[in-house]
Amino acid sequence: MKYIFLIAAFNAFFFSILLLQKKYKALHDNILILWLIYLGLFIGLYSFYSHDLFTHFHLLSISFISLFLLQGGFLFIYVSALVSYKKIFKRKDLIHLAPFILFNLYLLIISFFPDVTETIRMDYVHLDINPPFLFIIFLIITALSGPFYFARSVKLLKKHDINIFNNFSFSEIINLEWLRKLVYIFGIVWTALIIITVIHHVFNLFSMVFCTDGLFLSLSVFVILIGYFGLKQKVIFTNDFTTEQFFITEAKIKYSSSPLTEIEADQYTDRLSNCMVSSKPFLNPNLTLPQLASEIGISSHYLSQIINEKFNINFFDFVNQFRVEEVKAKIIDPKFENYSLLGIALDSGFNSKSAFNRIFKKFTDQTPSQYKLAFTKS
Repeated sequence: MKYIFLIAAFNAFFFSILLLQKKYKALHDNILILWLIYLGLFIGLYSFYSHDLFTHFHLLSISFISLFLLQGGFLFIYVSALVSYKKIFKRKDLIHLAPFILFNLYLLIISFFPDVTETIRMDYVHLDINPPFLFIIFLIITALSGPFYFARSVKLLKKHDINIFNNFSFSEIINLEWLRKLVYIFGIVWTALIIITVIHHVFNLFSMVFCTDGLFLSLSVFVILIGYFGLKQKVIFTNDFTTEQFFITEAKIKYSSSPLTEIEADQYTDRLSNCMVSSKPFLNPNLTLPQLASEIGISSHYLSQIINEKFNINFFDFVNQFRVEEVKAKIIDPKFENYSLLGIALDSGFNSKSAFNRIFKKFTDQTPSQYKLAFTKS
């Protein structure tokens, strides 16, 4: 087991070095670097000193275990940096360090009271030990911090799904499906291991080493996955703050207070419709809301309002319905009879076969092959 932990620690440092060498690092890259360094040190120290800590240094081992409080915070801050366009670390994010700091401050204070420290240990060998109430509270916070942050991260990822449909005409590159699966799987495994640890403390079953070995084993797998996929992850929201074009990332878009008049809305609607027919911006597979707004000459917020209110649809579906119509037109066009369906799809603005099949069926209730076959028979 020790060698597995050492390999994981090495991978954490290796991935952090690769991230440091990236020419252009976004905020989420810098957060991941710190996260991996923390994980590398945490897992590496555990591989060398875990058993001695729990046997001979009870108070120090508890301080070491308190480092688990940082894992959930790092996850939440990382996800938050990915699904927003903030470029700097904000002071309010430091609040996620508060439980860890308070726990260790408490341990520092009680270290001056030997009678109290004798009742505090992670591996209970005597059933008659009654630890202080505040210590139990901190242990509960440590146990719940992981599931709490996993739940918050899942909520952020769901909000990100809404932002994709409001701002992008594609999703394959930016949907963070890898992170979603990682959060779900790791959250379930982590929670199960925490429950086992609680059972150890309540019923004196298993051993503390068994519990912590399981937690660190899961962390070791997590290091490799988060490092590998995080290294490849690109920036999603890249607003240029020198222009007025921004992504729409409100939790719920509100247009009731919009200064856009009905006459202006009708004019912009006509301009948008003419642009989609004449210029065909949807042929750009990476088209975004700010790009289309810039091409039309209106703000992103106005464009989002028009698409939602005048067409009763989100940006993602609005653009892709034009791509579907383009595909349908090319299927019956003799000029494209030698094109494969995928070739037509790529020529119409779709960027992958899976996205093409899924979206085409959504708007036509038929697969592309079924639609082409029906046309051929007719």
